[in-house]
Amino acid sequence: MGTIMGMGSSHWPAMIQPDEAKPWPFLRTLANDPRVPAELKNPLNWPAGVRAEWGQDEGVSAHREHRRRLVEAFRRLRAEIQAFDPDFILMFGDDQYENFTEDIIPPFCVMAYPDLTSHPFKGGRRGRSNVWNEPEDHAIKMRSKPDVAKWLAHRYLEEGVDMAYAYRPLHWEGLGHAFVNIQMYLDYDRQGFDVPIIPVQVNSYGSKIIGNRRAINGAGQEPDPISPTPRRCFEIGRITARILAASPWRVVMYASGGWSHGFLVEKHHYLWPDVESDRLRAQQIRDGREAEWQELTVAQIEDAGQQELMTWICVAGAMHELRQKGDVIDYVETAGVFNSGKCLAVWRT
Repeated sequence: MGTIMGMGSSHWPAMIQPDEAKPWPFLRTLANDPRVPAELKNPLNWPAGVRAEWGQDEGVSAHREHRRRLVEAFRRLRAEIQAFDPDFILMFGDDQYENFTEDIIPPFCVMAYPDLTSHPFKGGRRGRSNVWNEPEDHAIKMRSKPDVAKWLAHRYLEEGVDMAYAYRPLHWEGLGHAFVNIQMYLDYDRQGFDVPIIPVQVNSYGSKIIGNRRAINGAGQEPDPISPTPRRCFEIGRITARILAASPWRVVMYASGGWSHGFLVEKHHYLWPDVESDRLRAQQIRDGREAEWQELTVAQIEDAGQQELMTWICVAGAMHELRQKGDVIDYVETAGVFNSGKCLAVWRT
């Protein structure tokens, strides 16, 4: 019988860059998004919490503490993985107009790739500098389990899930940031991280996947079809748990995604996240009430800018099926300067 541990974290790209790089997602929205009211261009008109994060150095000092907590939490997640000693990690992550674009955007896709090499810094994709001082051509190799991934796609179809699958990338060299960033952060101290990873794409961004491609503002864009519903994501998780529980493997089911993203929250002028909704989600994990997530609607998810919660709902469905209780390792909040709420959690056997 299989043994499963659940896990989830943010894959926040700005964690790659030095603190001195400043909060570029926030600054980009502030400067370039026409939906931001003119009065909010002036820091004096920001909420007190945002002004405090901004401080006297445009967020550099506040980001230092933000990073410290995230790094410490990732170190704890790594230790949990090492102690559990999995055969592989099944990672649910979103694709933000990287591998899947206008020609096809599947609701879910098992990526049964062979071992892949990604170049996360190539072409300035994640800025011109990084905290590890690694060169632009630095390669990140991710071990995979293509035979197991192919078997998993087969089992999903047998269980009534119309699961897409792929044997090679479509538009993106290597893997998108939802997957590669996690590997980098679990190896933040650069000691090596060699656990195989099977990526599963979830179309978390739904109606904003084209308009907000690669986090660029979607002003004036017609919405796309919606994402899979929270109820369906929860069902996928429950089915996955049953499939893996009947397998011979030890598996970490990992949700890669931040929570409310400022650049997605219309009611906050695309500047700051829905902090209250994020706090509720963290408390639901602490209380063992993640099953409530399946009752959310896509409209509620989009209103809160919590599109990336969809990957977490997949894992939550599995943990509900297995009756495993979650533990919030840390919940790192931002008033707005650092774009998104970041939870790191584990569900132990």
